[in-house]
Amino acid sequence: MTAGRDYWWHELMDQAPPDCLAEPLDSEAPLFILYTSGSTGKPKGIRHTTAGYNLFAKKTFEWVFDHREGDVFWCTADCGWVTGHTYVVYGPLSAGPRW
Repeated sequence: MTAGRDYWWHELMDQAPPDCLAEPLDSEAPLFILYTSGSTGKPKGIRHTTAGYNLFAKKTFEWVFDHREGDVFWCTADCGWVTGHTYVVYGPLSAGPRW
């Protein structure tokens, strides 16, 4: 632990407000850039935007995984992979609670 750089999670949470309101964004606001592996020598990236990507994640979560009330959903993908953050975070959160 280095003072001024490192923090204890529980101490930060003691100071945090109980609510965290969503930040309104333009539908074309950048969300993340996904790059190729760079095997061609020139990595290429595609910029995903908030509305397009989140809509894709929500609808494929609902349609492909056929998530329904009372279901338990599990995704083994690492959150660092595009599949991971799509179906561990964005898809389920965008679809909202169903239980």
